[in-house]
Amino acid sequence: MQVTDLRHASKGYAVERKSFGNMQCPVARGLEHVGEWWSILILRDAFHGLSRFDEFQKSLEIAPNILTRRLNALVEGGLLERRQYNERPPRYEYLLTERGRDFRPVLLTLLAWGNRHFAPEGLSVALVDAETGEQADPVVVDRRSGRPIQPPDFVYIPGPAAGEGVRRKLEFAAQQRERAARDSNISPANEGAPHE
Repeated sequence: MQVTDLRHASKGYAVERKSFGNMQCPVARGLEHVGEWWSILILRDAFHGLSRFDEFQKSLEIAPNILTRRLNALVEGGLLERRQYNERPPRYEYLLTERGRDFRPVLLTLLAWGNRHFAPEGLSVALVDAETGEQADPVVVDRRSGRPIQPPDFVYIPGPAAGEGVRRKLEFAAQQRERAARDSNISPANEGAPHE
């Protein structure tokens, strides 16, 4: 049994971590590798150029045993690569892999979301254009068309490997969209009008 909730662990409760690796949902599978908050903060720091154990520990003020577990999990998940930089004593650095670098847009949108909703005192970190200094506002766009990915222009559909459970969820979502579209076509002026 793996303890993952330290609040419960400190009270003597053991919390078994559920594995999302066998679920078909790509969000769940992604959370399998980065769903623990320390992992996301380690990746954030790796994008800021930190790569050594002591750098991560100092930045995060994290217990060494927890940092070791999180770094090992990120290496096993293919988001970081462990490279030896000193033989005696053996010392390693942790570098972002291609899979890890692909997490950057997630961090940027998380930063924007956090700044928008959880920074009542103002911004402590802002993303800006390096040339102009203007603040950036990250949005998710379609690489092919350049259009922002917003409903109703973009919807989920089952992929070729989708199982029955995924297909049912997406079919339900499609029905909800259709119902919402029908409901939005009923204007307040027409609600009480007799139907012909």
